[in-house]
Amino acid sequence: MDAISTSQLKIHCAEVVARVAKTGEPVTVTRRGRPVARIVPVEDDSPTLFGALAGHIAICGDLIEPVGEPWEAGL
Repeated sequence: MDAISTSQLKIHCAEVVARVAKTGEPVTVTRRGRPVARIVPVEDDSPTLFGALAGHIAICGDLIEPVGEPWEAGL
């Protein structure tokens, strides 16, 4: 399915959206034979685990140096 009219889209909207999601093929929506819109799949741009916080946190000081304050481990 390459193109669909607005009237047919109203009837078969869920089916068209499911097909676009499954196949990845865009569908052009037409009104009176002229293209007016395109339904395309969404690209997955969610961040991955590695590098997700890059630029959002900073290391200040030495991470393994003792802080100099007494504390008790709650055992």
